[in-house]
Amino acid sequence: MSAGEHFRFRENVLPCGDEGLKPFRSRAPLTAQMPHAQAEETRVDWEGALLERARAGDRRAFERLYREHVGRVYGLCLRMTRDAQLAEDCTQETFINAWRALGKFETRSSLATWLHRIAVNVSLAKRRRSGQVEPLPEEEQGMAAGEWTLETPVEVQEIESAIGGLPDGARDALVLHALYGYSHGEAAQMLGIAEGTCKAQLHRARKLLRERLGVGVS
Repeated sequence: MSAGEHFRFRENVLPCGDEGLKPFRSRAPLTAQMPHAQAEETRVDWEGALLERARAGDRRAFERLYREHVGRVYGLCLRMTRDAQLAEDCTQETFINAWRALGKFETRSSLATWLHRIAVNVSLAKRRRSGQVEPLPEEEQGMAAGEWTLETPVEVQEIESAIGGLPDGARDALVLHALYGYSHGEAAQMLGIAEGTCKAQLHRARKLLRERLGVGVS
């Protein structure tokens, strides 16, 4: 199932007559045949041009940015909410908020990072409204966390299931740091917690994954 198949902009978000964001469909990257460094540079230039057009009010340009980023935004929302319908709602709200705030976007950070920050805020707000807030146990406050890898092969589905079963705080920190590649400081800022707390949550996640998967996590 493609994440974007579920998403459309609400008709009242963009000016009248807009078709909204069409369903996302996977497609081969335009730069697939280029050397990696050249392809990455071309992708950034292409995205930058679309971003400038979108900031000037070009709805088509924003729709293309949506198609480029919706998959990973949905994946982040799904891992944080553990509910497909709620993740769809969070994803839609993320892009609605992004469209409305696009003029305030500062290009010194990447568009992906900015969208992920919005997605985290939206997901956390949804969880708070539903009462899904879990404090970090006192005995784990301040514990350090290092980089982690699985020491023996494990099926992807088994890993995803184990991550999905983690407590919210531990899962959030693990997803942002280990799966999305953000630093401890960046992940902590997105989650609105202290960096030490973020590291403690990562330590907690590693410990629980080790127990649930029955393998070493280092």
